[in-house]
Amino acid sequence: MDTLSDTQAKTTDFSPQASTSKITTTHKCVIVIDQDLPLGIIANTAAVLSLSIGHHHPEMIGIDISDNAGDLHHGITILPVPILKGTAASLLALRETLKAYEPSLTVIDLISATRTTQDYKEYSHVMASTSQDQLIYSGIALFGAKKLVNKFTGNLGLLR
Repeated sequence: MDTLSDTQAKTTDFSPQASTSKITTTHKCVIVIDQDLPLGIIANTAAVLSLSIGHHHPEMIGIDISDNAGDLHHGITILPVPILKGTAASLLALRETLKAYEPSLTVIDLISATRTTQDYKEYSHVMASTSQDQLIYSGIALFGAKKLVNKFTGNLGLLR
């Protein structure tokens, strides 16, 4: 991963305008989670989806930076990632609707089987052997053009 040298850090403009890349004005990332899940499951769902979307879109992560003492801090997301509320039924409908818009949108979903399976192989088997209308979604992460992401999530409230 890129880091800033001492010379770059001293001469780099860290103003919000200077530290944004093009994707901050053109793209959006959101996570929609079933609001009826217990708090711990909501937190875990957000974490898993965040890691997965970051894996597929490393351009969302800023460069490593140093603090005043010279200690290194790894880059974090340069985009806000709002966590929006949905329900199991609305997530199922959303996931079905989004299929027509892939690959213009990156869609990462997480089904309830993560709570009952022991490893990724078993999770994969459950995903492959369950009919689509029987999948229970815990959450969905979306990344793409702002207008397109807003088309599907603009009416959803923040999960609080």
